[in-house]
Amino acid sequence: MRIGLITGEYPPDQGGVGDFTHQLARSLADIGHETHVITHTKRDQVSHHSLSVHRVMAKWHWGCWRRLLALADELALDVLNVQYQAAAYGMHPAINFVPGRRPRHLVVVTFHDLKVPYLFPKAGPLRRWVVRTLAQRADGVIVTNEEDAKKISNLKSQIPNLVLIPIGSNIPPNPPPGYDRGVERSRWGVGPDDLLLGYFGFLNESKGGEELMQTLALLVERGIPAHLLMIGGRVGSSDPSNRAYAERVDNLIASLGLDERVHHSGYARPEKVSAGLLATDVCVLPYRDGVSFRRGTLHACLAHGRAIVTTRPAVELPQVRDEENMLLEAPRDPEGLADAVARLADDLALRAQLETGARALAAEFTWERIARQTAAFFGRL
Repeated sequence: MRIGLITGEYPPDQGGVGDFTHQLARSLADIGHETHVITHTKRDQVSHHSLSVHRVMAKWHWGCWRRLLALADELALDVLNVQYQAAAYGMHPAINFVPGRRPRHLVVVTFHDLKVPYLFPKAGPLRRWVVRTLAQRADGVIVTNEEDAKKISNLKSQIPNLVLIPIGSNIPPNPPPGYDRGVERSRWGVGPDDLLLGYFGFLNESKGGEELMQTLALLVERGIPAHLLMIGGRVGSSDPSNRAYAERVDNLIASLGLDERVHHSGYARPEKVSAGLLATDVCVLPYRDGVSFRRGTLHACLAHGRAIVTTRPAVELPQVRDEENMLLEAPRDPEGLADAVARLADDLALRAQLETGARALAAEFTWERIARQTAAFFGRL
């Protein structure tokens, strides 16, 4: 098939949707499909094998579909797959109406979340209608997690082609050549007897950055020699609200006296991110809305076989097994998180068990598997 992936962000932009699109495009190309990425004009066009990146969209405003559909005709694409996250398109709703142009191509929408775009003040019901219209007019809809599948299920009679296909890790466990775990830890002033906590991903309200810092403070109060490595970029390229939240977390770090125990790697290439993850003892992911397979940060920790402490899921996730592949605590509960981390500091056997369970769970989310599921869905349509 000739497949076009439409995305509002793409590397070197910092963002999960861009990273997802890059991984999916490469994997679709690797299994034999002609794959094209259509995105913004910020960088020059590049190629990877049979994957081409077309940076043609100056703005995602009204009329953007004309350029999209003209390029789709020029490339003779069979499927257009819109990677939808409102923030990636600058909160503008124009992309929501691509299926309504009735192109000569299948239009499939992958919802990375169900957040609504901005229209104008007090436009709440209309904003929800815009997202619902995108789902109803598309030839097929992909959701990436159980939570969104449940939210959109009330539309299922109007969306006959709805499927759940998960995301995977954007960071393979592939550190730089000659990687040495002890040397990596020493870069951050962490010794062999210290407990290094890891956090990967941007800071925003839903990810519980404040609870993370409170957890670290509680561990230090208990006499545990804990440090925290914040791995990767802080705020991303698409959502400006992340910056304000990151500043709140910075202020909390200072007020708790944790400046010398919180280390920031900054935005880094995948192999450097991998090196940081492998250096940690426990990854702490205090999602306020519960652990979810829509989180690329979770998948990265699983793929690296880390012992994970996180929060109970909002919906039942059979693959998530407390004390088998992660430890689960209530959201917004630093005391509970600190108890779980302290338990892993003392119980090396449990930590090893969680690491084994994480690797086993990660095997269910390989990119080849995701690409084959996606291509099969396109083929059925």
